Amino acid sequence: MTTNSLTDELKFTPTMKILNEEQLSALHQATLDVLEKTGVSITHPKALEILDGAGCKVDANRVYFPPELVEKAISTAPKSVKLGNRDNSCNITLEGANTYFGATIDCVNYLDPDTQAVSECKSDHVIGMAKLCDALDKYDWTMTLGISRDLPEHIQDRGVARIALEHCSKPVIVSCNDAESLKEIYEMALLCQGGVENFNKAPLLGTLNCTISPLTHDDHLVGKNIYAAEKGIPIVHYSGMQLGGSFPATLAGGIVMGSAESLSGLVLQQVINPGAPFVFGSFITIMDMKTTVFSYGAIEMAMMVGGMSQLSQRYGLPFFSTAGCTDSKSVDAQAAAEGSLQDLVVATVGGGLVHDTHCWLDHGSILSPAHLVMGQEILRMVNKFTQGIDVSSDTVALDVIDKVGPGGTFLMEPHTMKNFKNVLYPELFQRTKAQAPGTTLEETFDDRLRTRTLELLKAPPKNPLSEEIVREFDLRQKKWGEL
Repeated sequence: MTTNSLTDELKFTPTMKILNEEQLSALHQATLDVLEKTGVSITHPKALEILDGAGCKVDANRVYFPPELVEKAISTAPKSVKLGNRDNSCNITLEGANTYFGATIDCVNYLDPDTQAVSECKSDHVIGMAKLCDALDKYDWTMTLGISRDLPEHIQDRGVARIALEHCSKPVIVSCNDAESLKEIYEMALLCQGGVENFNKAPLLGTLNCTISPLTHDDHLVGKNIYAAEKGIPIVHYSGMQLGGSFPATLAGGIVMGSAESLSGLVLQQVINPGAPFVFGSFITIMDMKTTVFSYGAIEMAMMVGGMSQLSQRYGLPFFSTAGCTDSKSVDAQAAAEGSLQDLVVATVGGGLVHDTHCWLDHGSILSPAHLVMGQEILRMVNKFTQGIDVSSDTVALDVIDKVGPGGTFLMEPHTMKNFKNVLYPELFQRTKAQAPGTTLEETFDDRLRTRTLELLKAPPKNPLSEEIVREFDLRQKKWGEL
């Protein structure tokens, strides 16, 4: 190709591959073998009846899945799943390698961005985090963030779901106790969206259903799966496990078991309601044998997320992944390094719904608004990287190069004025000139991050929910407390 042919943009999106086609085929076959020969444990009577009727072999509480039934479920599941904002605009289309970053769930502690004190997570903390998720535009969706430990334990799952729906206008993925809780949260989502018809077009709500690894579905999980399948609520069916603990100590073994656990949930859903929205996924990381922690910053986690992503694309299933995580106890260089590497991996492999993004610290135990705000800056860079390099007759700029020639300057050229704003300018990171020798640094990154985080937390909500719906939420929460 010559430069004379540069009449149209040549588009290319930077991508990454963790596995080749032969490896993907081997992992898929191994997944089918696990489901057919090892099976999964299910004790829910209705689910056992449904799966037995669909052609599974049921032996007491062990269910074995024939490969053809698994393949059929993959074929009937939608290749694209939409999620919508509270105003019914479609915010997310999960398909192919599309990537959308979001928040986290169920954090037990909270790091105050002003005092740096760690305390139990409470409702006010969850409200602040939900407001931040709504205000920061590189976060496309949210989860229920933390556990409101100031609420009675039996309503905490519904309480934090109510907070997320009220204080963030973006799609919400919830993790709740059982089908009854999911029913009540679903009804709140319908109130926000104005009814079932709007919900079905672009659901505001999805449910996170997590197996107990290895290969175990408890009754509460299965009950949520059945209810969501019947109502058409998007199901994120995934597992969270440690290599060498609840999974084999190898990356390939982890991917196979994660895939098997997720697909076993898919089969049940698709038998109940073929075509119901499903999101495939698994959160696989290592058990650090030096400390026994469930490592959130391990590079192996990013590698397995990448492998699972490619498997999901092979299946044509939307994907649920993890990035922006850290084992650090504070918002520091370790947190930035571990999280940003994960972000870049999932963005270039295709992360689908990316959860946990820069929300918490200390292997998932401390909720941190400052980490979330730092994540916005990192995600801006990741987003810019994934846009690739624009190659066209205008961007190659042969005429401008020829005009300026050797020894000239491009500073005053109209072409420069037209294009210089296309680069990314940081909001928190610093590009000012060096401090003069002997002077004291006036402001650090930590200072800027603290100031920005507190400003956002004190700001009024970006998209407040109507007072009428808030009053209805209050009535419902009062009834929960009376149960």
